[in-house]
Amino acid sequence: MNTGRSLVPSLMYAALTTSVVSSLGMLLVPSIASALNVSVSAAQWMLTVNLLVGAVATPIMGRLSDGKNAKRLLMISLAVILVGSIVAAAAPTFTVFLIGRALQGLTYGIVPVTIVLARRHLGAGRADPAISSLSVTVATGLGLGYPLTGMMASLLDYRVAFWFAAAFVVTALVVVWRWIPADGELGTTRPFDTIGAALLSTGLAALLIAVSEGSHWGWVSPATIGVGLIGVVALIVWATVELRFHDPLINLHVVRTPDVLLANLTAISLGAAMYMSLSTISIIAQAPKASGYGLELPLFWAGFVMLPLSIGSLIGNRVVRRLVQRFGPASMTAMLPGGSSLMAASALMIWLTNDRLWEVLLGMALFGLGMGSAYAAMPTLIARNVAISEVGSAVSFNQVLRTVGGAVGSAIVGSVLAASPGEHGISVALGVAAVTATIVFAALLINQVAAGRTAEKT
Repeated sequence: MNTGRSLVPSLMYAALTTSVVSSLGMLLVPSIASALNVSVSAAQWMLTVNLLVGAVATPIMGRLSDGKNAKRLLMISLAVILVGSIVAAAAPTFTVFLIGRALQGLTYGIVPVTIVLARRHLGAGRADPAISSLSVTVATGLGLGYPLTGMMASLLDYRVAFWFAAAFVVTALVVVWRWIPADGELGTTRPFDTIGAALLSTGLAALLIAVSEGSHWGWVSPATIGVGLIGVVALIVWATVELRFHDPLINLHVVRTPDVLLANLTAISLGAAMYMSLSTISIIAQAPKASGYGLELPLFWAGFVMLPLSIGSLIGNRVVRRLVQRFGPASMTAMLPGGSSLMAASALMIWLTNDRLWEVLLGMALFGLGMGSAYAAMPTLIARNVAISEVGSAVSFNQVLRTVGGAVGSAIVGSVLAASPGEHGISVALGVAAVTATIVFAALLINQVAAGRTAEKT
């Protein structure tokens, strides 16, 4: 078994696929709407369909990665993403383009699979820092992916950005094949929970459709309420079935343990706050100055607004690793309130001061620091509190909750701007993000204090 120095860099390179594909998002919606002759609201489906497939595929990929041949699963997933990238790049119509974006949705499940491989091939002492690094690879890569996407789309064409993604996936396939060791005998052989997968997929898909389209259909329309109820009922039935099933898709008994539950609740809450802030900043960056809130950056430069986020998340991850080395793995629990405090502070700063470029860049850097700290702690806490045979499903569930939180945050921003377009709507959207992040920080701080008092008594 090769567990040398090449393993972790190779896994991180594979995980960067998620960043590269995710960066083909918000910045390109106007360009694709114009090129494929659809409205901007219709073009938003390039985000929605990608998110839907990702939410459905991620828990299934996580569960499959707990079994044997996780490396093979990773390579098959990358191959599907490659096909999706090629289809999107060459698509003659918007319908074909959406098919490509749907295939690219498997990218959301890549990180949980790489985390399983790290836990499987590395010893206990080396697995934790590797997992924390993998968990923030996406955030770090986004700060690099957005500028590249903006440059290619503005100087050449949006299709070039998708061809670049296809080329990157090819290199990731080569890296995985060459430097990640086979693991055919290391996983467990367990029956696949088909009923649980179907129920969870139905529930997540329905819920995310209702959240994503509620601002267009109307939040109290029969369509929104009906689809939302289907999602809620399916998820309730899924949870009931999973608690009774011997080999569930996601072991909810494990998910209910304190540290895992804390990580999951934080994931969905911070995911919503993060997406509200980032999506609104993306609008501010490109909006004209005449709007009263825009920085009027051309597409070429708009992506660079996310670069400080990448740098900050990388530094935050490094700080977490140093603290864990000095104070031990138990200090990981403190990283959640610590990281969330920075995210809350940056969200408040962006809300109050966003009319100058340097203010936005500073806010993004602080956001990255907090995100790098908090997001590095989540999967490590989970991996340390579940059996190795449950890591994939447990971590993928955490990833799904981040995605659901992001979808909720996106829907909130869309609803606010639809109800109050212009400067007031932008301010309200940023305010909701700031309040949400502050509430999460306060809740985590209270939990940390209560846990400390309990430990003192015992």
